Amino acid sequence: MKLRDKIAAAILDGTYADGDSLPSVRALAAEEGANPLTVAKAYQTFQDDGIVVVKRGVGMFVASGAATKLRKSEKDSFLNEEWPRIAAHIRRLDLDPAELLDREFA
Repeated sequence: MKLRDKIAAAILDGTYADGDSLPSVRALAAEEGANPLTVAKAYQTFQDDGIVVVKRGVGMFVASGAATKLRKSEKDSFLNEEWPRIAAHIRRLDLDPAELLDREFA
């Protein structure tokens, strides 16, 4: 899972709620074993999208309404980019969509 996806999931799952501070670039890089530049880029995309806000000298915080905005963006991305490939794969394998919905997922 990409770093950006992990951060997005944490916001959507409520690990980071509106107004919560996010780990510093260095702390998250160390925790994830990632390059600090990768973390900085991920944070920058969220800042550009209005998902996080920077309080200069204090840190990065989850913006008000971030989960709602992020959920809409993620839904649009899923439906327009991922779902067509998944639907095609389902058709190729001749799977029954109703059966898929009844399956238990771990």
